[in-house]
Amino acid sequence: MKTHHLNTEFLSIDKLKEVVFGGYRIELSNQAKENIQHCRIFLDKKIANTTVPIYGINTGFGSLCNESISNHDLEKLQENLVMSHACGMGEEVPKQIVRLMLFLKAQGLAYGHSGVHVETVQRLLDFLNEGVYPIVYQQGSLGASGDLAPLANMSLALLGKGEVNFKGERKSSMDILSLFSWSPITLSSKEGLALLNGTQFMTAYGTWNLMQARQLIEMADLIGSVSLEAFDGRIEPFQENVHVLRKHQGQIQTAKNIRNYLNGSELIVQEKSHVQDPYSFRCMPQVHGASRDAITYITGVFENEINAVTDNPTIFPNDDQIVSAGNFHGQPLAINLDYLAIAVAELGSISERRTYKLIAGLRGLPPFLVVKPGLNSGFMIPQYAAASIVSQNKQLCTPASVDTIDSSNGQEDHVSMGANAATKCHLVVENVHKLLGIELFNAAQGIHFRRPLKSSNYIESLISEFQKKVPFVEEDIVMHESMKESVAFVKNFRCK
Repeated sequence: MKTHHLNTEFLSIDKLKEVVFGGYRIELSNQAKENIQHCRIFLDKKIANTTVPIYGINTGFGSLCNESISNHDLEKLQENLVMSHACGMGEEVPKQIVRLMLFLKAQGLAYGHSGVHVETVQRLLDFLNEGVYPIVYQQGSLGASGDLAPLANMSLALLGKGEVNFKGERKSSMDILSLFSWSPITLSSKEGLALLNGTQFMTAYGTWNLMQARQLIEMADLIGSVSLEAFDGRIEPFQENVHVLRKHQGQIQTAKNIRNYLNGSELIVQEKSHVQDPYSFRCMPQVHGASRDAITYITGVFENEINAVTDNPTIFPNDDQIVSAGNFHGQPLAINLDYLAIAVAELGSISERRTYKLIAGLRGLPPFLVVKPGLNSGFMIPQYAAASIVSQNKQLCTPASVDTIDSSNGQEDHVSMGANAATKCHLVVENVHKLLGIELFNAAQGIHFRRPLKSSNYIESLISEFQKKVPFVEEDIVMHESMKESVAFVKNFRCK
């Protein structure tokens, strides 16, 4: 098995995906262990030799920050924190995102600015390596004092409390600890706070959304190219000299992709009777390209966060400082998660418009893409479904990051709502898989009516693979099943 050592390199989104989902065993590097131990030793000495209040270490939390805690209660303080903050509600977080949360929390703690024990970080990695996923819920974080509620639910399992998913079954965390002969972690001063403060819920959702978005933008270019062929569209709007004049890199790349996908097509070079195509076809470089540029920018923001320390207070052993600040505030993520939702939603919005044009009975295509319209409704209602999903996406794209609600008796008086931005962005991403699946279903059907002319070898190969799963529709069928297959195809296909 391949091994990745924490904090030996800056992690890009691509490297994170490879490490977390590519069969690696995750271990602490020797340097990470030294950094963690160095910080812990400093903290223990500081506590032993001071009577000065240090937030969250010998004080209460939030608006209780002025309540002093005696040294013999410091461990109980941390355990109480985890239990009392485990207030998640709603649907369970998917296990792939919990997997990212475990990794990102261990990564952040391993920099040696959090004051935890090596054993605490190691237990997070034990869970990760053995596929033990604490039950975490989607609702409860304000995205400001860290992702308190979801990270508390995640951390319960380290203490032998709460529940986990293991091999597809929901189990008591204590049962799983016993299975592996692991003892529950006993939290020392600061450790509960280090586990709960931080942006790992938002960051995990955001990085997962970005991984999906980066695939969706490629599929949007490809499926849009198939639709252009089915609609007998023109190639001129995609030529390079048009796009270099505007200089937007995403636009230039999308136009290049579409030219490459159509290279060698008989359909695209045939004489056209129409002078222009509708915007949903002609402006794919401008619309897809804007989303592509947004995804590129947002990727940089999240790569910074992946490699960051976001708990509080922050400990600087070499400077003899413990600083209570605000690196846990999720505003950089919240704004960009809202931005990502909009960028991805636009891929779905323009996709639905292409679907609408394909069923309109234009340019020699039969109404609703069926041989005998009237007797058969054909592809009438898949477009209804797409329109419904697009409408939902528009509602989901209302920004979360402009909202704030006071909490903790006003101590936390501005919050990011980044967790809500993250979870609704996830819904948008899932919806756009559906929209592109519906478009491909229609486009592959439409290509049939252009025979005997053929598209490019690449697109013909795509359609051949697709129609092994979703055959040409001769007469009305239960469309739902074919739509599900189409969405699955889009999720699993990888552009060359």
